[in-house]
Amino acid sequence: MRQATISRQTAETAISVEINLDGSGTYDNKTGVGFFDHMLDQLSRHSLIDMTVRCDGDLHIDDHHTVEDVGIALGQAMVSALGDKRGIRRYGDCLLAMDDALVRTALDLSGRPFLVWNVDLPTQKIGTFDCELVREFFQALSTHGGITLHVDALHGINSHHIAEAAFKSVARALREAVEPDPRKADAIPSTKGML
Repeated sequence: MRQATISRQTAETAISVEINLDGSGTYDNKTGVGFFDHMLDQLSRHSLIDMTVRCDGDLHIDDHHTVEDVGIALGQAMVSALGDKRGIRRYGDCLLAMDDALVRTALDLSGRPFLVWNVDLPTQKIGTFDCELVREFFQALSTHGGITLHVDALHGINSHHIAEAAFKSVARALREAVEPDPRKADAIPSTKGML
């Protein structure tokens, strides 16, 4: 049962996250931040990870706590749903084109969090959304999901396209990494015997 439910409550946010790694990309995400919901929908749809996210955050301050804390909770849900990671492919990558944007992602579900982020968004905002929060989300997801994550924007002139291409590229790489490996369905994908 590669599913998980995480609840996280702080003085800044109240979050619930449900995921199913063996889903079909069904999503129902409501954080109060429209652009972020759109990005979470992309993450679910293109990873084929079913995802339901609810967040009641301190949006009267700004969107930062909501975006970062959802990343934390999603990372924790990934860890819970993957268990000992037996039988997964572990690695994933994707080179994704979206109009003017071209984004490359490579990741390892290693248990060793590390983010390499070479993504420049040419504007400070996408609508009312602070562009710097895209990195904050992936930093939180990487840290709390134990993911070595490299994201590079190779081309792009439109911030919306670049950000969306990043979410879709990470999603496609995640889809590959969490998939069962039919040749090693009972094995931990590491010579150490654990991840």
